[in-house]
Amino acid sequence: MATTNDLKNGLVLNLDGQLWSVTSFQHVKPGKGAAFVRTTLKNVLSGKVVDKTFNAGVKVDTANVDRSEMTYLYNDGADYVFMEPDTYDQVGVSPEVVGTAADYMLENSTVVVARHEGEPLYVELPASVELRVSHTDPGVQGDRSTGGSKPAELETGAEIQVPLFIETDEKIKVDPRDGRYLGRVK
Repeated sequence: MATTNDLKNGLVLNLDGQLWSVTSFQHVKPGKGAAFVRTTLKNVLSGKVVDKTFNAGVKVDTANVDRSEMTYLYNDGADYVFMEPDTYDQVGVSPEVVGTAADYMLENSTVVVARHEGEPLYVELPASVELRVSHTDPGVQGDRSTGGSKPAELETGAEIQVPLFIETDEKIKVDPRDGRYLGRVK
């Protein structure tokens, strides 16, 4: 348990049996009336974002979320299997929990797995990942005033848009949050 005065970004609250992460908060003291805290909360499982207002000093139930670095081993058909690097314990995580992160995970890559009471909540990748382009058509320069883009398939099977100068078998950096091309790997 904590009070609304203890709220900070990233804190996970247990409201009505659901887990909500605080993405922003603001303490407000109006000229007339009691102080309150205005928050923006994101549902940990569904990603839904809501605005919620609490009276100042009210107790809120916090949830204990363990975020640990794990190594992605393989997909066994039903689950994605991750390993704890210290204890070598293996954890199976369902495709629904992994979500779009699966499009940018290579075997033996390090990711962060967040768990609440031993149950996996989500998988978080680094801000950029390095992947090889497995196939892309040659770029054809035509009549255009701005730089063009073309589709490229990555070694994980994901398809993203890349600049025309990128070729097959080239390593590139990708933002796994939105699948955006960030640059070449030197």
